[in-house]
Amino acid sequence: MGRSLCSRLLADGFHVRAAVRDALDGQDMPYGAEIIPVGSIGSTTDWSRALSGIDAVVHLAARAHVIEESDPDPMNAFREVNALGTERLAEAAAQSGVQRLVFVSSIGVNGERSGENAFTENDTPAAHTPYAVSKREAEEALNKIEQETGMEVVILRPPMVYGPNAPGNFARLIELVRRDCPLPIGKIKNLRSFIYIGNLVDSIIACIEHPKAAGQTFLVSDGQDISTPELIRMIAGAMGKKAKLFPCSASLLKMIGKVTGKSYEIERLTGSLRIDIAKIRKELSWTPPFTLEQGLRMTAERFISNEKNI
Repeated sequence: MGRSLCSRLLADGFHVRAAVRDALDGQDMPYGAEIIPVGSIGSTTDWSRALSGIDAVVHLAARAHVIEESDPDPMNAFREVNALGTERLAEAAAQSGVQRLVFVSSIGVNGERSGENAFTENDTPAAHTPYAVSKREAEEALNKIEQETGMEVVILRPPMVYGPNAPGNFARLIELVRRDCPLPIGKIKNLRSFIYIGNLVDSIIACIEHPKAAGQTFLVSDGQDISTPELIRMIAGAMGKKAKLFPCSASLLKMIGKVTGKSYEIERLTGSLRIDIAKIRKELSWTPPFTLEQGLRMTAERFISNEKNI
């Protein structure tokens, strides 16, 4: 995500300074970005070099995509990076004279399942996972710092992000399709929101530039909801394949999830998570520049290209 954002900012004429954990991470940044290693992100990170002379900060770094949790206290591990690390950055940014901080949070702050109605910014937060709870705590800290210092804060809550080199669950879905794995989701009738990395980057830039973004929280997505089976079919089609789906009831899948300890993963495959992006459309006059179909096609094309180059 950081590389995509930096590339777009540089193309738009911004001076870009990328704060990375170490010099190795900096190798992934595009040419033209000033690289500042800051070490591990947490409650004691020294941000002074990265923030000197900066007008706006976009905070993307987070502890996420932990497939096999090894920390004995996951909540504390997420809190240290995502909540306390964000608070530390915001305090340092305000002291350095930063005018605006854009924080990429998570739709998980709203909850894991939207039910009959799509999520909106007016919903009472219902974070459940350690990751989502830590993001909610970060939001609360940012709102407090904004009130105390006057530094403008903008919060974005995206759903699952996909695109070239996407990590986490989406990458695993693409790999399953690539391997022609039969998937037991043919009978699933849900609707989920996603966001292509190009759309997320575009919304971040709108939050940097638009005067009305100050002090606001926005939900953001591609603006198109899709069922999990249809998503798999579209990914397969973009890869020149035919999806291999077979019917299995949602109740049976949930039972399997409980037995295998994969209830969370099954919920994300079978449940609905819809996002209403009316607020960002209205307040910032923002429209996703890429359709879901375009985003999936570009994601699949890059995946195929990377495979050929291995």
